[in-house]
Amino acid sequence: MRFAFYGNVSDTLSTFADRLSAALVARGYERTEDLGTANLVCNFVDRENVRPYRRESATTFCAAIYEGDAPPADFGEAISDYYPVLVRALSNVSVRVVPGTEVRFGTMEQGNYAIADDGSDAFYATLAERLAPLAESHLVIDNIWNPDLEPELWNGDEITESLTIAGQRLDAMNLLPAPFPIEKYLDKRDLEHVKRLYSIGGLSYGNLSARKDATRFWMSASGVDKSNLKDIGRDMLLVTDYDEPAQAMVMSVPPGIEPRRVSVDAIEHWKVYMEHPSVGAIMHVHAWVEGVDATEINYPCGTAELADAVADLVRIQPDPAHAIIGLKNHGLTITGDTLEEILERVEPHILRHIPMA
Repeated sequence: MRFAFYGNVSDTLSTFADRLSAALVARGYERTEDLGTANLVCNFVDRENVRPYRRESATTFCAAIYEGDAPPADFGEAISDYYPVLVRALSNVSVRVVPGTEVRFGTMEQGNYAIADDGSDAFYATLAERLAPLAESHLVIDNIWNPDLEPELWNGDEITESLTIAGQRLDAMNLLPAPFPIEKYLDKRDLEHVKRLYSIGGLSYGNLSARKDATRFWMSASGVDKSNLKDIGRDMLLVTDYDEPAQAMVMSVPPGIEPRRVSVDAIEHWKVYMEHPSVGAIMHVHAWVEGVDATEINYPCGTAELADAVADLVRIQPDPAHAIIGLKNHGLTITGDTLEEILERVEPHILRHIPMA
């Protein structure tokens, strides 16, 4: 595995940069000046004048590293500080450094968590430990659309109707955060770049799916308003397979349409449905329930590693068909009989802000 530094390292972050580099090398990474061959790019940016790193491949993981004056006062202040940096830098994660105090990671899912900076080798080893698994993960975001959907499903069925109703109910529960306005922070060139790189139509949170039969399930599309799911092949898609060699999800869509991509979490849902025939529906929300088992690493959305981590936890639950799994610094994946059953079961326990640790 290789890593590279990009941007200008300020004098106050020079020691941080040197020791982070040493920690990554100690972990087995090789530093390179060839950005195109790097698995991890550490982009050092100025908070007030962010310079993006425009990577050519979605498999390159990019961390935007910048200096902060003091720890944020609360959850909301943390998000408002790091999110514009994260988006403008075209990065997967932000790393906000308050030298001698803390380093705070910020995720695309609006999660953030801090690591206290005691200046020790162990502290820098922890930073490398947090970055490395993310850089080594494998995205499954490509789609294959086959225009072979049965005509009787072109306008949906009772299952797609359940997705529409569940999306409206999530909106009423205030569990659909407004999509982040990336167009406000990116110029046309960078907006087109990030949409092409990650095959997204926008940043929209949460997703819904429900089983059609033994090998197929309906799922919400990427970047759509979950409170207004209507069109088959555009807002909701029928997932039919996973092409592992191509690392792509396979969809059946009506002929003659320009389909949207399915949610990036489709690989996660696929693994759960295929292993547990008793699971009838899955819901993912950016909220929390106290006391649930949770993943240890905040893998990026759409990675095989995140899907495996969730599937591993579902497997060991007393009742995998009615499980609530926490995704570290991210949210919840919930299995159930139907989407209605999931909502009835979890609504009394939902916390709308995700605790970060």
